[in-house]
Parts: sequence; C-alpha cells; structure tokens
Amino acid sequence: MNQNSLSQKEIFKFWSPLLLTWLMMAFEGPFLTAIIARLTDSTFNLAAYGVAYSFALIIEAPVIMIMTASTALIEDAHTFNRLRNFTYSLNILITVAMALLLVPAIFNFIMMDLIGLELKVTRLTHIALLILLPWPGAIGYRRFYQGILIRSHQTRKVAYGTVIRVTSMTLTAVVLYAFSSFQGAYVGAFALSVGVVLEALTARIMAHSATQNIRNKSTKISTQSLTYRRITAFYYPLALTSFLGLGVHPLVTFFVGQSRNSLESLAVLPVVNAIVFVFRAFGLSFQEVGVTYLKMQEPQKRAIAKFARNLAISASTGLLIIASPPAFSWWYETVSGLSPELAAFARIPTLVLILLPGLSVILSWQRSILVATQHTKPITMATLIEVCTIAVVLFVLVNSFDLVGATAAATAFLTGRILANSYMLKPVSLQSEK
Repeated sequence: MNQNSLSQKEIFKFWSPLLLTWLMMAFEGPFLTAIIARLTDSTFNLAAYGVAYSFALIIEAPVIMIMTASTALIEDAHTFNRLRNFTYSLNILITVAMALLLVPAIFNFIMMDLIGLELKVTRLTHIALLILLPWPGAIGYRRFYQGILIRSHQTRKVAYGTVIRVTSMTLTAVVLYAFSSFQGAYVGAFALSVGVVLEALTARIMAHSATQNIRNKSTKISTQSLTYRRITAFYYPLALTSFLGLGVHPLVTFFVGQSRNSLESLAVLPVVNAIVFVFRAFGLSFQEVGVTYLKMQEPQKRAIAKFARNLAISASTGLLIIASPPAFSWWYETVSGLSPELAAFARIPTLVLILLPGLSVILSWQRSILVATQHTKPITMATLIEVCTIAVVLFVLVNSFDLVGATAAATAFLTGRILANSYMLKPVSLQSEK
C-alpha cells in the first residue's frame, strides 16, 4: 500500500473482514431469540435466556481483551509461553467462578432474593447457565489464538473461524428446535456453547503454522523482561474496562427485574439488544483499524478520521430504518417472532437507542487514539462513568418515575454512552496534539 496516501476504499477493504466477523456474531442474537420466541413458554424462556446470557458475559469479561494482548505482546517463544500460561490461568479462574455461581444456594439468592426473578425463570436460567459453563473458557482460548492470527496478518482466518461458529450454532439450534423437547432457553445456551467451542478449536488449528513460526524465533533481549507481573500490569486496565462494560448487563437485569412490566421488559430486551448489536458492530470492528492506521502519517490519520465519521452516520441510520415503519413490525414480529403485544414494548427502546451505534463508532475511534499513544487509563475511567451513569439513571427512572423497564434501560444506555464519549474528548484532544 502506498504510504503517502490512503483511500476510503483501502480502509474499507482492511475493515470489512473484521466487520464481517462481528456481523456474523451479531446474527446469533436475533436468530436465537427468534428460535426461542417460537417455542413454548416463549416469554419465560426469552427472559431466562437473557438473564443467563448477561451473567455469562460478565464472567467472560476478564478474557475479552486477550486478543489485544496476544496481538501486542507475542513476538517469540518466550512471550508466547508466558501469555499462553497467563491466558490458561484466567480461563480456569473464570470457569471456577461460573461453577460457584451455579451452586443452588448462591444462585437462588442472587436470582430470586436480589434480582427478584420468578421461580420459573430462575429454574430455566440455572440450567441455561450450566449449559454455558464451557463458554467463557472457550472464548479466552479462542481469542488468544485469534490474536496470533491477526499479528501474523491472517485476519481472513479469523472470519473463517466465525463462519464455523455461526454455522455450527445455527445447525445446533435448528436441530434442537425441530427434534427435541428442550425449553427455548436451553436451545439457545446449547447452540452458543457448541458454536464457541468449535470456533476455539478451529482457531487453534488455523493458527498452527503461525504459532510454530513464533515459537521457532529466538528470544529477543527486549522480550526477556516480559514477566507475569508485567503482563498483569499491561492487561489489568484492559480487563477492568471489559469487566465494567459487560458488568452492566446483570446490573440492568437487576433493575429491570424490579421495574414496571418487568417480565415483558426482560423478554424484549434481548431482542432489542440483538438488533442494536448488529449496528454497534460497525464500531466494535473499527477499533483495531483505528489503532493500525493511527501509527501512520498525518494524511492517513485524516483519512481514517473521515472514515470514522461516515461509519458513525451509517450505523445510526441503519438502526433508524429498523425503528421506522414498516421495517419495525417486519423485524420484531415477522423475523423475531414477537407477538404484537411484546413488540409494542420494543418500540420506544429502539427509538431511544438510535444514536447508540454512531456513538459506539465514535467511542472506538476515541479509544484507538488513546491505545495508539499508549495512554489507556482514560478508557477505563470512561467505562466506569458509563456504568455508574447507567446504574443511577436506571435507579431513578425505575423507582422515581415508574418507567417501563425496557424503556428505562434504553434511556440509561444512551445517557451513559453520551457521558463516556464526552469524558473522552479532553484526553483524546491532548493525545491528538502530540
């Protein structure tokens, strides 16, 4: 590529495989909720699946950024072995944590006493989480080897692995839907676990040659100092950011469970979040692109900034189309399988969240600037502000204004993201001037 120029087409070609990966993952949510909505007791099972998925996400949080660490730190056999051992240790810890959560006394206290779930939803959630037990560890394993693929400029293989994941997830869900009597929440959990485990194995197989090349490299003097203490110091802020960001899901579940129309809200939120995630994928796939091109010269930086602006507009415009008639009824009722009564609870939350995909692109752009300049502390602080804002806004809207839970959650999500973006303006400006 010509280092003196950078076209929007070149950026698009670099970014599009990453977007494809996220879009394929985004397909999981709408597809599985559509399957669950077509099975018996759909309202209870949608609620249970949403709760189980939220808790699986928070347990998974510590390994989300392993791909970033793998891409950044692995250079030779020494760094490979150190980060591999670090990753495996994290995988064991989060799996044990999830197993402890499943202890009936602990589980019932959290789900029924704290969150206030109905007994039927609690029982469905317990089995769904048990089925998801391999999920967090498999994700950590997968992301470690995906980082090696990215570092080795084999990003297409990352997308190939996602194809395996989505295909196996789809086949599992369809087979269980057609030939089993499983509850919908169990079908969704089984499909997710099978898909992620197979993707993890695929990533390991496809990364074999890249891994061998790395392990055959002699240890550099500069990498000998990569101790477990240094890895922890590097990774802790990244893990904390993921933990705070994903921790908002059970927090929202807690408040929504105590809101007006809580059952309906818990049922529609996974469906709303699934379609919003499709358009948030524009931003989620952009951060690594920003980091890559921000290492270049000023003309390239201006080109990537222009791409980010166009991407933000496109992302929110896409959700606006879904939120407008006739696409709204087509998506929520025809595609997602919600009854007209449940779909009505999704209308206002979807409208409220129209700006969120665009703000997600902006946040990824802001984060990429800070990561490229190795100034990551504001990223964690912005996430903390976002989570605290969501909690406060939800508490006020649910307890003081008696707002419908799904609408309160959407309002809290948007408010938190706006404040996070706003906080990042100053540190991003300071780093951009350097």
